[in-house]
Amino acid sequence: MNLFGLTDTGKVRADNQDSYAIRVLDDDLAVAVVCDGMGGAQAGNVASAVAVETFAAAVEEACRKQLPETEREREHLMREACYKANQVVHDLSLSTPEYHGMGTTLVGLLIQGDAACVVNVGDSRAYLFREGTSRQLTLDHSLVQLLVSRGELTPEQARVHPKKNFITRALGVDAEVRADIFHLSVCPGDRLMLCSDGLSNVLSDQQLLEDCAAGELEDCCRRMMVQTLDDGAPDNVTMVLAQL
Repeated sequence: MNLFGLTDTGKVRADNQDSYAIRVLDDDLAVAVVCDGMGGAQAGNVASAVAVETFAAAVEEACRKQLPETEREREHLMREACYKANQVVHDLSLSTPEYHGMGTTLVGLLIQGDAACVVNVGDSRAYLFREGTSRQLTLDHSLVQLLVSRGELTPEQARVHPKKNFITRALGVDAEVRADIFHLSVCPGDRLMLCSDGLSNVLSDQQLLEDCAAGELEDCCRRMMVQTLDDGAPDNVTMVLAQL
């Protein structure tokens, strides 16, 4: 199992409010997380960095104590790590005036042998690439996704909607947060990607598939980054790619 991550400020933003972490805990055990902060330059930076560190450390600590053996145990582990990250960010926003109201998206991945568990809050995404196909694993917590789900917008219209960046759920904003969990079986050759919306809002699913289908992980990530920057990169861009 190999993992590689990359982040960039983009072509428009002055600061990078994205953060990510990769921790390989064993030959067949790894955790990765991507967060996209909000709440002003400094606050957004802090929210995403604190959430990433808290989440990754919580998953690692839990796995060191006792490896999860079932989907239910993996789900509990990931939810608890997400809740801890939410609590730390929320408490910090209350105790420090300049951080008031800050928050962040979070998408996290635990790979354990042939099982994977994904958690998400907000509109950072997880994708699966398998045998020439791609599948978005997560569902955005966003206004445009609600409109798409209701049939009021098409996915194509959602990509260019003026409120496409308006999220309906974020980590750290409230004392409690609802996180979505996704379980899947993985096999050799599968690739999983976590990314902020700075990537998914610019490159189409077909472009992501073409860039992630083959080649060294670092080459794939750098190719996606170059394409995103060439297309204007109006937001921070972050990705983590995992190869089983």
